[in-house]
Amino acid sequence: MSMTAITGARVFDGDKTLGVTTVLIEDGRIARVGGQAPPGAEIVDGRGATLLPGLIDAHVHTGPGTLALALRFGVTTELEMQGTHTRGNRARISDDDTVADVRSSGFAITPPGGHPSELFPEGFRPGPPAGTKPAGPPPLMPFSTTPQEAAAFVPRLIENGSDYIKFMVDDGSIEGHPGLPMLDQATLNAGVAEAKRHGVLTVAHTLTAQTTRMALEAGIDGLAHLFMDRPHTEEIIGLIRDAGVFVVPCVVLNASMMGITGAALADDPRVASRLDAGWDETLRSCYGHHPQGRIDDVLATVKALDEAGVDLLAGTDAALPLPFLGGVAHGASLHHELQYLVRAGLTPVQALRAATATPARRFGLDDRGRVAEGLRADLLLVDGDPATTISDTLNTRAVWRRGSRPAA
Repeated sequence: MSMTAITGARVFDGDKTLGVTTVLIEDGRIARVGGQAPPGAEIVDGRGATLLPGLIDAHVHTGPGTLALALRFGVTTELEMQGTHTRGNRARISDDDTVADVRSSGFAITPPGGHPSELFPEGFRPGPPAGTKPAGPPPLMPFSTTPQEAAAFVPRLIENGSDYIKFMVDDGSIEGHPGLPMLDQATLNAGVAEAKRHGVLTVAHTLTAQTTRMALEAGIDGLAHLFMDRPHTEEIIGLIRDAGVFVVPCVVLNASMMGITGAALADDPRVASRLDAGWDETLRSCYGHHPQGRIDDVLATVKALDEAGVDLLAGTDAALPLPFLGGVAHGASLHHELQYLVRAGLTPVQALRAATATPARRFGLDDRGRVAEGLRADLLLVDGDPATTISDTLNTRAVWRRGSRPAA
């Protein structure tokens, strides 16, 4: 029976700082918080460091190598908001402690020709590397133009392994493609109602205040983006608050849409040492489709949502190492998002909650997101104190996934 005792570290348990205490890992779980290291345990000296729950990125799109890259930065779980890692396709991932764990919506409900088709150059076909094929059933493409179609696709998505149902509500205006086919209110309402009938969480892709209103009217559970087309008003903040939804601001994505690259992050030696050339180039690029946007407006909206008591979840919208999907990278950009949340006015502790306990609670991941007895030993040990200085999250000393430390 293997035991590891992490001693001398400050512990942030996902909600608050516990002070310096010992955390015992046994058989992939947190066996005890507090007390003394038992005889025979491997000792990890955590003096000068902080132990956190493994981080959760609440908005990604995965591809070859992305889950390994995420884990390298202490992101132990990624929530895929469009992709192929549904339940039947991830048995190998669930048992592989060298990559981040993943949950997935499968493919989102959207009309034929709707978002995200406009993001890809003509002739581009995202898919697995040449000579490989994904395990499990092929992805279900739930193209819908009527309420009946959207409602009919929901049980099929669930049967196909979707952990939650995502709806694209996007007319292309932010991406420079106005007039894109988009779900109408009746179709969105029908799809959300059917998902609720099945007891499944719903999330919506909305980039404007108007599409945000549509999603709220439909009864959505969470917003996978924060609108970026205008400053917030008290009215829309009140609507979001009263709906009880969570919001994944993805400030790093909004910044990229506005032409702000991730070059400063890529220049950080703590990041540069963990990125290959493709991801370095991607991080130094940007989407650049909405240069008229104002990042200060986005940050003010984040602060207003926080003050209203809305649950904020840290997410990045990181996808593939392609410059036209630039400004964000798996793992690294979640740390950047935490820095943006603090810049918006959250405390470092509030930002850390947004990447640990809060996404775990809102997505029903009750076995992770906290440092507590009986939970998965998904842990991140960093030098310094990110509960005081948020950028210390990048000072990685060790990462555990189910109690296992992947090779550096």
